[in-house]
Order: sequence, then C-alpha cells, then structure tokens
Amino acid sequence: MRRPLVSALATLLLTGATLAGAGTAQAGAAPQQQEKAGATSKAVDFAGTVALSNCSGSLIRLPGSADNDPALVLTNGHCLESGMPGAGEVITDQPSSRTFGLLNSTAGKVATLRAVKVSYATMTDTDITVYELNTTYAKIKQQYGISALALSADHPAAGTPIKVVSGYWKRIYSCNIDGFVPQLREADWTWKDSARYTPACNTIGGTSGSPVVDVNTGKVVAVNNTGNESGERCTMNNPCEVDANGNVTVRRGINYAQQTYGIAKCFAAGNKLDLGLPGCELPKPGEEEEEGALR
Repeated sequence: MRRPLVSALATLLLTGATLAGAGTAQAGAAPQQQEKAGATSKAVDFAGTVALSNCSGSLIRLPGSADNDPALVLTNGHCLESGMPGAGEVITDQPSSRTFGLLNSTAGKVATLRAVKVSYATMTDTDITVYELNTTYAKIKQQYGISALALSADHPAAGTPIKVVSGYWKRIYSCNIDGFVPQLREADWTWKDSARYTPACNTIGGTSGSPVVDVNTGKVVAVNNTGNESGERCTMNNPCEVDANGNVTVRRGINYAQQTYGIAKCFAAGNKLDLGLPGCELPKPGEEEEEGALR
C-alpha cells in the first residue's frame, strides 16, 4: 500500500511521506481539484471528510443511522493506529482514542473529533476501519455545521463518475470507475470485487482512506486504498488483478478502491456492529482465509 503514510511501520511512513511530498500539494496548502465536475454532477467538496495522522477518511452515516446515534468515521484497515491487520485478521470493539481533523467545504479544519473505539477493522476481502466517535451526528451538525457523508447501500456500476476526496492532502481527484476486479492481491492480502479507477485518479501517499463519492448521487461508494507503483506483480505497493480463471494482470500506475456498500448490512440500530445480521458478508473474527486465497 502506498496510499497511506503508515505510522505503525516506519519504512512505509517514510516511503509514503516521500511520495506524497514529491511534486504534490503539501498538507495544509490550498485545496486542489483535478477536474471540473460535469453540469449534472452533484457538488462534491471537503465537508465531512477528515484528516488522520497518516491517512484520509470521512465522517459517514449509514442508511439506518439516526441523528442521535454515535457518529462513525471510515478509513482503511491499513490506516489503523495499532498497525496493519494481518491476512485473515478481524478486529472488533477495540478501544481507541484516535483523533480526526474534521474539514468544512473549503478544506478548513473546524473541529477535532475523537474515537472511543474501533468498531471494525480488517484487510481481509476488503480494507476498512470503522471508528465510533464520542459524539453524535446531531451534536456535530449543531456545533460545527457539518453533516456526515451518506454511505450508499448499493453496488456501483462500471463507468460511474467519481471523486476521491483526500482530507489529508486537501485534494480532490476526478475520474470514473473503470471496472471491478474479482481478486486484487498485494503481498499477503487479497481483496474481493475491488473498484479500479480510470487513469485520471492518480492518487498518492496519504490518500489512503479517502471516500470515493459517486457524483451522480453524492454518496460514498468505496474507500481509496492502493495502486500499482512500479509494475511489479502482486508485491507490496504493486497489487495485481486476478480474474475468475486465475489469470493475473498487472496495471502499472492504476489505482484501486474497496467498495463499501456491504458495511451498511453489518450495523444494527444505534450504529452498533452486528456481524450476524442477515446479508452481512464482512469477514468475522476467527474465520480462516479460503485455501489458496493468498497464493
């Protein structure tokens, strides 16, 4: 993963920081938008996104969330402050006091939000961390005038125009979903049904965890997580695509995201994680990887 600036692994931190600082906007600089939205597109800005110490993220609201529910923040599994989860590892209800810089529409920081726990984190099948905060959507709206981004419960379609909104770099990338990858493999990890971007979304270190927003609906459909840097095959920072027949394709310079519609099916009333809900397909603690999935 070169998308994060991973604090838990110093080597990845240094690599990510170097990449992010080379010919790109510096953190705290004026926000940048790479492409103009189409005339029929929803306005997409930085409101509701967050900056982490090493990654990007977003304040999200599930389809069943209520105003007085504890608010949730979404980022990548590999952005977890305790380090990247191993292949097959699932973390639930882990105490956390991590902080997040909440941004307004022009990328100005308006508040520091704080987690009480990691509700869910994994790098198996997907690459997500969901934090529960010590405040509610209603209080955030009342105090700071910021609404959470709505999480879509639907699988996006190929060709969907999207924007990848990085709170860390205060930068917005515009492109389309090029297609979906049955298996995306990087080092020890395998992700399923990953979204592949068209080349215009040339995301960089620090954009890990950025919400991927469908500009037609304004809803979050995925979370940015990786890209192939140097054309290597299935190695760290060089994910490869594996089709249903096991054929491997390497696309140097192409970047990817993990879909998020499945998250909504795994949270009950009150934004409480319930992996036993009907239709919930997120990996569960103790489950073993399918034989050969990481080979």
